[in-house]
Amino acid sequence: MIQIIAGNKGSGKTKRLIDMTNDTAKTAAGNVVFLDKDNSYMYEIDRAVRFVNVNDYYDTKKEASADKLLGFLCGMLASNYDISTIFVDAFLKLVGIELADAAWFFEALEALGKKSNATFVLSVSADPEALPEFCKAYVI
Repeated sequence: MIQIIAGNKGSGKTKRLIDMTNDTAKTAAGNVVFLDKDNSYMYEIDRAVRFVNVNDYYDTKKEASADKLLGFLCGMLASNYDISTIFVDAFLKLVGIELADAAWFFEALEALGKKSNATFVLSVSADPEALPEFCKAYVI
């Protein structure tokens, strides 16, 4: 399953994502992971959550690509079958493509979620009303 927290910059998406992460960590049957582009929120995330700075593995400013992010997520899920939820902050910066061009990515992510029984919660910096049609079903 995919869920999107959408809003313009400064609308409180990251705060909401952090709150959801910490709430999920208290009740989740599986492992919870939080992905971000840097360590700025590391100490706001519950210590039971696996915090991952994606830039520790590849430089998202130079190499951000949808294929890399999808491969990164596949690798995480392949190495740990107990991951139940992955929260992704700054999704558009990590994926490196325009949201309008990401329909294939969401299809692949949906298939990955079904195969691994994982939920993906994405923070997307965009006006919820301006999201592409394929994204609107995921907005929470």
